[in-house]
Amino acid sequence: MGIDPGTNYMGYGVLEVEGRTVRTVVLGDIDLHRLTDPYAKLRHIFERVGALADEYAPREVALESPFFGENVQSMLKLGRAQGVAMAAVLCRGLQVSEYAPTRIKQAITGRGAATKEQVAAIVCRTLAIDRPPKRLDATDGMAVALCHYFATSGPLRALLGDERAKGLGGGPKSVSKRGSQSWEQFLHAHPDREIK
Repeated sequence: MGIDPGTNYMGYGVLEVEGRTVRTVVLGDIDLHRLTDPYAKLRHIFERVGALADEYAPREVALESPFFGENVQSMLKLGRAQGVAMAAVLCRGLQVSEYAPTRIKQAITGRGAATKEQVAAIVCRTLAIDRPPKRLDATDGMAVALCHYFATSGPLRALLGDERAKGLGGGPKSVSKRGSQSWEQFLHAHPDREIK
């Protein structure tokens, strides 16, 4: 499942992968724009993302990580929305990965500066979606899921193996209940690094 966090609309998409065959299960968005209380929005995000995880039972969830912009208030709100969505799936024991917006665009279109419309067009073509959704937030959510699929099952990973592909930027930044990217593991793998 891929999630594109937002404070007005939160896009999501669920993929089913069977071998090398990938198909769309569902894509859509969570409408938040009518909720004026910021805490009501966060609660709604938590409940809806949790309900999606319960209904579609994904094995893994990928989220777009917040981008750094000049508007600090917008970044804070977006970070809270992402954190609440992340908490909703983490409390269900699901593995979570994060991808930067430019990484997602590059994975889908080949260009890190692609527009939302370009991403939507390629997502729809790749997954044979005949009727594109009304809002681009939905295709953005599906783009996150596709990016995760490409990163975790791409030819680079198959040729080099999981750890070497991660070293070349082929793997996601993961957060899981097992702490797969913990500081302890990093320090164990890099004994020459010293923390002062």
